[in-house]
Amino acid sequence: MITEKLEYSHDGTALEAYVAYEESSAAKPLVLIAHDWSGRREFACEAARRIAEMGYIGFALDMYGKGVFGSDGDADGNAALMNPLASDRIRLRKRIAAALAAGRNLTQVDEQKVAAMGYCFGGMCVLELARSGADVLGVVSIHGILAAADVANEAISAKVLCLHGHDDPMVPPEAVLAFETEMNDAGVDWQLHAYGQTVHAFTNPAANNPDFGTVYSPVAQQRSYQALANFLEEIF
Repeated sequence: MITEKLEYSHDGTALEAYVAYEESSAAKPLVLIAHDWSGRREFACEAARRIAEMGYIGFALDMYGKGVFGSDGDADGNAALMNPLASDRIRLRKRIAAALAAGRNLTQVDEQKVAAMGYCFGGMCVLELARSGADVLGVVSIHGILAAADVANEAISAKVLCLHGHDDPMVPPEAVLAFETEMNDAGVDWQLHAYGQTVHAFTNPAANNPDFGTVYSPVAQQRSYQALANFLEEIF
């Protein structure tokens, strides 16, 4: 497996992606990976390598800036990194669009086969990519924030998969229903898999804060990654 870091930029901000792929002369599908609220840390890089093992190119993108990272357990610090983008969805869409352009420019990429996936805050990011009308085949939100902002959406061409913990305190049932209604009204090909007795951040082994609503679940993780694999196989 080949892994490398790739510098790109958006609006004067230097950004650094982590790219993983298995060497081949044939072009491969690209999967963008949007990180959680702590930045493009090892969890996102590990996801890129997992995607590479599936036969695709994993592109762990950077929403914050080169070398800008939060840390586990620092809710205030992570929120300070996330909120400027979460509260400005237009800027967020432009930043993830810059990652899409950088990924598509890789010589190893089949430009017609591109998807995006994201964790937590990253789930919000890839859903906003779809809402922007981006030319991607599909997006996957993994314990992501589903709520739309009060900004105009373009026609959504991507297929959408959301992998959600039913008891996630950050995405209550009314938010799930609002999202489902939004997707239906927009005529989207969408799925939502809800895992019972499961809260936020269920794929992250470092998540162990029941009071905050973040707890790792190996069962939900296994089920969600199988759903992810099936979805990518379908769209590619």
